[in-house]
Amino acid sequence: MPTRRRALLILAALAGLSQLSIALALMVGSIPISPLDVLATLVDNGGGVAGEVVRSLRLPRALTGFACGGLLALAGALLQVLLRNPLADPYVLGISGGAGIGALLAIILGLGVAGVNGLAFTGALGAMLLVFGLAHGEGGWTHSRLLLTGVIVAAGCGAVVTLMLAVAPEDRLRGMLFWLMGDLSQTGDPQLVLILLALVLLVSLPFARELNLLARGADVAQALGVAVRPLRRGVYLVASLATAAAVTHAGAIGFIGLIVPHLVRLATGNDQRLLLPASVLAGG
Repeated sequence: MPTRRRALLILAALAGLSQLSIALALMVGSIPISPLDVLATLVDNGGGVAGEVVRSLRLPRALTGFACGGLLALAGALLQVLLRNPLADPYVLGISGGAGIGALLAIILGLGVAGVNGLAFTGALGAMLLVFGLAHGEGGWTHSRLLLTGVIVAAGCGAVVTLMLAVAPEDRLRGMLFWLMGDLSQTGDPQLVLILLALVLLVSLPFARELNLLARGADVAQALGVAVRPLRRGVYLVASLATAAAVTHAGAIGFIGLIVPHLVRLATGNDQRLLLPASVLAGG
């Protein structure tokens, strides 16, 4: 692991970049707002058009985007350890596809934002349980079996999504395509997704040492006293729930869970004690 001083510097730099990106999100848009006006709105609860735009639109979207990006990056880092595959990302196990089926069905039925979020989360959980059930053979499941099962489920969900797009009414297609590309326009209160991000990180960090050993191989980890099977199940559950929460709030935003952990790994190394929180900050 990098020295404590270097680790703190890396985390501080990433935290500063995250704050800068959120500040830019509050200032830039169809209505440009100066840094002083943004600061006045946040500190003094200022009114006017600038205050309404910042408080009601840009701040919830910026915080939700930060939380969803952090969840996807954290899920990607966990899955790359679990599957021992550098190409693993949160969508490789079909969770995004399941959420997509639920969300598109809700859009077709005209159920509104709450219905879209509810069915998206239900679809994500359904895909998670399906992958886990199919991958669990007589002798438990291995990372290769889980990966192959996830790819199959993801392909099946992708086919269903394509079919739904083909038969959907024209007046629903725009909303469906925006959701599939990732959409924060319907964001509400960001508190829930921020709390979920904090909980997922707090649950994952105590197992960073075990994850470091698991990254060397299941046999090595088991020989060094790691309960491999419960750890794998826990990592799969945490990563799946993080992905489901992110996709439910922001749609299917791609590449964050794949690219961010690798970029962070170049700067921090492969120690999960630093990689996990750094991935959250970089992804957000």
